[in-house]
Amino acid sequence: MAMDFSEFSGRRVLITGGLGFIGSNLATRLVNAGASVTLLDAMIEGHGGNFFNIESIRDRVIVNLSDIREETTLAYLVRDKDYIFHLAGQNDHVLSMTNPFPDIDINIKGSAVLLEACKRHNPKARLVYTGTRGEYGTAVKLPVDEDQPMQPRGIYELSSLTAQRLFQIYHHNHGVRSVTLRLTNIYGERAQMLHHRFGVANWFVRLALDDATVTVYGDGSIMRDFLYVADTVDAILMCALCDDAYGDVFNVGNDTTSSFGELANEIVRIAGTGRIAHVPFSAERAAAEPGDFCSDIRKIGRIVGWRPTTTLEDGLRQTIDFYREHKQHYWSSE
Repeated sequence: MAMDFSEFSGRRVLITGGLGFIGSNLATRLVNAGASVTLLDAMIEGHGGNFFNIESIRDRVIVNLSDIREETTLAYLVRDKDYIFHLAGQNDHVLSMTNPFPDIDINIKGSAVLLEACKRHNPKARLVYTGTRGEYGTAVKLPVDEDQPMQPRGIYELSSLTAQRLFQIYHHNHGVRSVTLRLTNIYGERAQMLHHRFGVANWFVRLALDDATVTVYGDGSIMRDFLYVADTVDAILMCALCDDAYGDVFNVGNDTTSSFGELANEIVRIAGTGRIAHVPFSAERAAAEPGDFCSDIRKIGRIVGWRPTTTLEDGLRQTIDFYREHKQHYWSSE
């Protein structure tokens, strides 16, 4: 059952990356709660921006097709907003390994442009930044809590951590209040489904619905905590409403883990199509693989009161049903 977020009724909200996976799910929830929502999206090819994502709310949102790095646009957009959710970013891990500059430019400079606009034009806005659990790198111990050392293994993860630290600097030095989050492996409706470079669970769903082979690396025993997008949206909105959350960082994950093999088996079973094949790690994948990961979510539970409520089976079933019905909008670019 969807949570009641009526406290957002009448509030003015900006979502960067608002036509993407998490941004559009967040927008839908906020519009239905009565918020006045503006979406900023640069529609960078391959990153998941999709007008069909807001099909049910298209006439109830303002869409600004611009870039987070556009200082003039940001200065205009932030002026009257009560809440700003920053989800825009370069999150293609493969690209970040071959070309570091989009991550540095979009994720770090883009965050700085947003924060500077808020400092100058709307320092009373409340901000939420969504980073990645990849900021931790290889886990020192499981589950991974917020105090574990930060050892990002790639440029994307490093840029996410740097952006998060920018938010905290502006919070403490300039009074631009923010909550920063480290999101785990999110899956669900409205994700990009054109390529495999981010969102392994959703990519497995596509392969299964295509009755193709789902390839699992190694013996499939590496563990992850997979989180359904509706639970993710709950966490983001609950943090935004929680005064005690501001100035802090929280894991947004699942304390129930599944192996990649278990994930693939569950998807194929629910879809009723597809098959599984185990393949050896390439040298590149082996070098980049951080190993088992499970989020410690006790802190967000204690301070914010959030915990996930959707089982992997239920989340995958809803995800598969959505893409089976709407695959024409996700299997090819618009």
